[in-house]
Amino acid sequence: MKAAVVTDFSQPPRCADFPEPAAPSGGELVVDVLAAGLHRRVRSQADGSHYTSTGTLPMVPGVDGVGRDAEGRLRYFVLDEPVLGAMAERTVIDARRSVVLPAGADPVAVAAAVNPVMSSWLALRARAAFQPGQSVLIIGATGSAGRMAVQVARHLGAGRVVVAGRNSERLARAVQAGAQASISLLGTDDEIAAAVAREAADVDVVLDYVWGPLTAVAMTALVTARPDRSRPLTWVEIGSVGGASAAIPSAALRQARLTLVGSGQGSVGVREILGELPAMIDAVSSGAFAIDAVRVPLADVERAFVDPALADARVVIVP
Repeated sequence: MKAAVVTDFSQPPRCADFPEPAAPSGGELVVDVLAAGLHRRVRSQADGSHYTSTGTLPMVPGVDGVGRDAEGRLRYFVLDEPVLGAMAERTVIDARRSVVLPAGADPVAVAAAVNPVMSSWLALRARAAFQPGQSVLIIGATGSAGRMAVQVARHLGAGRVVVAGRNSERLARAVQAGAQASISLLGTDDEIAAAVAREAADVDVVLDYVWGPLTAVAMTALVTARPDRSRPLTWVEIGSVGGASAAIPSAALRQARLTLVGSGQGSVGVREILGELPAMIDAVSSGAFAIDAVRVPLADVERAFVDPALADARVVIVP
């Protein structure tokens, strides 16, 4: 069969022959893949930099997708397989880690949206114990998952959403999508700290897609400026595009009721993910989120990974 094959982590995947999936064992299904999302998580999987990478080559990337089972049903599936991922004509899924799609669901839209929706949805629902009416600050709201987080927070009932990022045009779009305030992260540390203190001092949850030195600046400013420091604040670390480490001053942890947690593979259990999947699928399928998916044939998968014009698009590989 054809698949997106990685033979060298320094090179993008290429469409090539790959062995057919092994015969499924108990609870497994072979599905014909209809759509597989090219998410940031998949890019790091394909270059070997993701923290779950085993270094096994050759391998097929892709952590989720939509496939048709032997009975003709469409399933959204999540994979935890280091060798045969979703970017292939066929793959093996665990039926228990899949959801049968409702009639009329668009496989491409589902493959494009569920993973970025899942990023903030699980952070809010499984890691922050978010309640409707609470306020949310999204740091890194100009990236693909961060932009979707604005819609997810509003869908889950956020009373106020504040967005922060470096791209002024995308920040403006985030406000149009439902955010009530924006913070530019382009200034000096003092300017960023002042903006965070002004716009986000009273938020209940922070979704942080950036981390690194900027987080230390923002966190210190936020906890220092809180009008009621006994009010709970949950800081959820999701991504690290700004750096793998953040030097958090000890005073930031002592002077406010701050809880710092991470959200990702490992910190959110499979049972929690499966418990939230039906509601996520329903929201995506019902058109609750604006989705601009870009379809790329499997034969052109190398271009999808290297074309700068597609670097921040919601790319879906279609076998």
